[in-house]
Amino acid sequence: MKYSVEKNEEYAVLTLEEENLNSVKAPDLKSELILLKNGGIKNMIINLENVKFVDSSGLSAILTGNRLWTEDGKQFMIVGVKHPSVKMLISISRLDSVLSIKDSLSEAAKLIMMETLKSEIQGDNSDSEEDE
Repeated sequence: MKYSVEKNEEYAVLTLEEENLNSVKAPDLKSELILLKNGGIKNMIINLENVKFVDSSGLSAILTGNRLWTEDGKQFMIVGVKHPSVKMLISISRLDSVLSIKDSLSEAAKLIMMETLKSEIQGDNSDSEEDE
């Protein structure tokens, strides 16, 4: 599976450089997501701008990533859902109500940074309340 990962302090962007996310490629994506999560990546953005076809195995890999990050209260977002067949499969499977799908990488990054700041502020407030 061809992909690139751009790491940032608060998140990583995994860009799939494949046209198909199918049963052949999905196990590799799942493995990479597990490695990234175990490697300390706080939040994840998956960029699907190059993907023209996704099957049920591909959706399963994406859902694995979603579970890995959201069970810890972190952000997992999908961007670049542009190809009609990918949009349609996500819609038909009703995953658009489960997954956090954003229009652009910049929108996803801003939301992650806002959530990070919000968590830090709430964390600081709860620490100061405990001190009192």
